[in-house]
Amino acid sequence: MDTNGFYHKIKTGTQVYGTCVTVCNPQWPAMLNKAGLDFVFLDTEHIPLDRSQLAYLCHGYRALGIAPIVRIATADETLAGQAVDAGAQGVIAPYLEKEEQIDSLVYALKYRPLKGVLLEQYRMRPDTLPDSLKTYLAAYNSGNVAIANIESVPALNNLERLLAVKGLDAVFIGPHDLSVSMGLPEEYDHPDFEKAVAHIIRLCRSNGISVGIHFSLEPDRQVKWGQQGANIIMHSSDVALFSQRLASDMKHIRSMLGDTQHAGEPDSISAII
Repeated sequence: MDTNGFYHKIKTGTQVYGTCVTVCNPQWPAMLNKAGLDFVFLDTEHIPLDRSQLAYLCHGYRALGIAPIVRIATADETLAGQAVDAGAQGVIAPYLEKEEQIDSLVYALKYRPLKGVLLEQYRMRPDTLPDSLKTYLAAYNSGNVAIANIESVPALNNLERLLAVKGLDAVFIGPHDLSVSMGLPEEYDHPDFEKAVAHIIRLCRSNGISVGIHFSLEPDRQVKWGQQGANIIMHSSDVALFSQRLASDMKHIRSMLGDTQHAGEPDSISAII
């Protein structure tokens, strides 16, 4: 099912907006809905969400027309299938560097529930897939979105071949891992890093692939890359927004009350997921 036309927007390069959610709070879907978001990013790579929690979140957001996009821990067909079974509309696999990895993700999302020897046969010889089965699989997996995390120098160097894998719908740039891989940890304003991001965005869009980048920092970065062609606008996370706003408010309160004991700059989350 194409939740709120999300798949259509991705395939046509329309701008879509979302954020990362890390907690199972029943009030969160309604709040995200009020913000007019198209999708929610649920990360099972770095965040300890179990399968039941993931299903709870996915179905809650889909019920309000917000597409759940789930990042799995690795490019594994079983994990991708479990995410879709839990209600994910899109699945992101991290640190993809080889065509075979993207191909596995695509087949896990677009050829469910086929597995095993027969699936391998159809992967090697797509022409042997019966027309009736092809029609069934297209309907059964309608709306599923395959997304690759591009976040390393090897992926950057192999980008043209990665984007050529049939069935890949979108790319998420992982700025933290990419900057580290480039030897520029968290130097997001470094000319070489910006050049790499601009290259990924340009190549994706020229190949008809939607692309986005995720920061937990100020929204100006989202605007900057959106103006350069990124159409998946994923801003911050619930934890980062709460931490940053709380730190700012507490600093203001302490200042107004003349509290010199806590005059230092409070810590805030600025990590990139």
